[in-house]
This record gives sequence, structure tokens and C-alpha cells, in this order.
Amino acid sequence: MFRDLDDSLKRLLEVELFGVLSDSVTVVFDTPDDKFNPPNQRTVDFFLYDVRENRDLRSNERLLERQSNGILRKNLAPVRVDCSYMVTAWSGNTESEHSLLGEVMKVLLRYPTLPDTILVGSLAGQEPSLPTSTLQPARLQSLGEFWQALGGKPKAALHYTVTISVDPFTPVELPLVTEQQILIRSNLQEG
Repeated sequence: MFRDLDDSLKRLLEVELFGVLSDSVTVVFDTPDDKFNPPNQRTVDFFLYDVRENRDLRSNERLLERQSNGILRKNLAPVRVDCSYMVTAWSGNTESEHSLLGEVMKVLLRYPTLPDTILVGSLAGQEPSLPTSTLQPARLQSLGEFWQALGGKPKAALHYTVTISVDPFTPVELPLVTEQQILIRSNLQEG
């Protein structure tokens, strides 16, 4: 599922940035540590640094689906999971990086939910839709400590979160109720 999310984000940027920045931008999903070597002069890196359940969107709802064979399928609502990325731009100089990061920011802000047209794999057709959050505070204690831990130098970064649905549950199949019986008994004795 993370690969599908990565591929969907890459597709979004390829579609939205094509023509604006031509096809000279590469999108990668690598750790931006001291060994990071961007494959292109102009690279956008989405680093997935945090994955956690979104408890605000937790639901105890039971989903019921009627099958064509007369069976009722019952399942719990999927778990909503926040996938948080640090987005950085890499090129030959700071001015070019800031320009590229600005264009990426505009694309990400344009979509409060990921459009269905770019979703791939297990995310295609996923209900509910995949909300996003751009430029919200990071879930990191300290950006300085983050960059120090990676062995890199601090640089401008966007924080971007996508909420996906994960279904870890096994559905239960039940027969449909097709008739109802009511039994009435009297406990009165004749006397």
C-alpha cells in the first residue's frame, strides 16, 4: 500500500508539473541522509517519516454488503492511517531548489484530497477519499535533530500528510434473514 501511495504521488506531480517544469524533474522516495545522491539535476524527494493511526477518524461502524448469492457480508470499517512525508527539492543551487519546491507546494495545496484519476493499485477506488494536509506542523520533535540524525545539512522542506484506509479485518459471511417467525405462548392455565 505504501508503494501504491508513492506511485500515486509521483503520478500527481508528473501530471501537474509536466509543461510547467518540463519533464526534467525526477520524483524519488529516499531517505535524505548524507548518502542521498539525487538521480537528476532537479529532484523532488518524498521521505515517508511517520505512519500512525488517525484516531480522530476512527469508526466502530459495521459495513454490510449484500452478495448476489444471498449471503450478507459484514466487516468493520477500515482503519484510517496518516502517512507523513517530508518533501524536499534537490538541484544545483538553492534558488533553483526553492523555485522547484514552490511549484510542488502549489500542486499539493491544489488538492485537499488526492484525485481518483492518479490513484493506483490498492488506492484506486478507495472509499472514503484520501484527504491530504499540506504545510501543517511536522510530527518531528526538532527539525535540527532530524537533519543531524540523518547526517545532512538543514534545507527547506514541506510537510505533507495523506490519510489512507487500511482494512486489516476479515469479513464475516452470514445468511440473509428472509422470513420471520413470531411464537406466542400463553402461561395462563384454565381453571
